[in-house]
Amino acid sequence: MSQDNNARAYWSATLGLLTKVLVIWFLVSYGAGILFADALNAIKLGGYPLGFWFAQQGSIYVFIALIFWYAAQMRKIDQKFGMAED
Repeated sequence: MSQDNNARAYWSATLGLLTKVLVIWFLVSYGAGILFADALNAIKLGGYPLGFWFAQQGSIYVFIALIFWYAAQMRKIDQKFGMAED
């Protein structure tokens, strides 16, 4: 694989991961906290409606997990394309 093709494949993989992260971020923050809050409020978590829980603290937990998942996936992408910073 030429260096130019490798760079394009790396960028494509990076953009694909970024797209996944942004979709998850949108679904959790805007979707669970606002759009689907009424439906989620029928479910209780710790005595609180699930929609409220996501809007107040659940989304933060998901975002923290998302950061670690993103870092692990980027590490794999970096290693696959020879971009790792040992």
